[in-house]
Amino acid sequence: MGLFEKYLSVWVALAIAVGVSLGCLLPDIFASVAAIEYAHVNLVVAILIWLMIYPMMIQIDFSAVKGVGKKPKGLLLTLVINWLIKPFTMAFLGWLFFRIVFAAWISPQSASEYIAGMILLGVAPCTAMVFVWSQLTKGDPNYTLVQVSVNDIIMVFAFAPIAAFLLGISEIHVPWQTLLLSVVLYVVLPLLAGAITRYRLQHHADTQALNHFVSKLKPWSVIGLLLTVALLFGFQAQTIIQQPLVILMIAIPLLIQSYGIFALAYWAARQLRLPHNVAAPACMIGTSNFFELAVAVAISLFGLHSGAALATVVGVLVEVPVMLSLVAFANRTRSWFSY
Repeated sequence: MGLFEKYLSVWVALAIAVGVSLGCLLPDIFASVAAIEYAHVNLVVAILIWLMIYPMMIQIDFSAVKGVGKKPKGLLLTLVINWLIKPFTMAFLGWLFFRIVFAAWISPQSASEYIAGMILLGVAPCTAMVFVWSQLTKGDPNYTLVQVSVNDIIMVFAFAPIAAFLLGISEIHVPWQTLLLSVVLYVVLPLLAGAITRYRLQHHADTQALNHFVSKLKPWSVIGLLLTVALLFGFQAQTIIQQPLVILMIAIPLLIQSYGIFALAYWAARQLRLPHNVAAPACMIGTSNFFELAVAVAISLFGLHSGAALATVVGVLVEVPVMLSLVAFANRTRSWFSY
């Protein structure tokens, strides 16, 4: 794991501090950035999100999908957790905490936006960081590549309908045009751009050239993430100063969701008698989130300074320490999968 991935929560925390400080000191600048939009999509943030997502998409090898039938039980577990369980448990926890548990401390409008942000996190299974978690748990790299590729293909078609359904039952208005535009802008086009780039580099150069190109883009991906976080918290600065417990209230159900989903997936993996090098990455992709996509869609649907955008960024803050703790647990319990 590189320096950035290892200390991601630290960098995000620093970006939050900078964003809140600048949001209080220079509110007019943030207002000007918010005004640069087209069809409810902020153009500045769209560029930053692309800086984050594009390098990740280049790493996806869709030719790996041809190996989908080699270890079907592990892939089935991943797909069931990601698309039939995780989005719905996230929506339920959002409703439970923000409509009931924390209802006395937040407004109904804020509650709706926090729930929306959680739903968007729940419907976006992780893409890039799964390779890191798989490596740390000595997972099967070929299997990890297959599961990420299949999930990305499904996400193109399933993200918008599931998100719209869950937002709808949560009584949140869904602007379909903006939602579909977000999927095209932040899933379909980056996937196509990544696939074309990968094809050209592999066929006109070699794998080493591909890896070198991705490594050159990685600093820009880091910059995109941190600037997006700083912008979001800059717009939320007044809310955070006035209500510092909001971050904690959002983090609590996200933590419960992460550990609960992992426990369910890990138990199921044992029942299916999966080898540990398949079980570990299968559970990791079901637990972690494609937070870059969730952030982008939340901004498009609800705005830069919305509670939904804030909730997705809190997801960034809590994910890395949670996933590192689960990596440690998975490594300690490797013997559970010695059949």
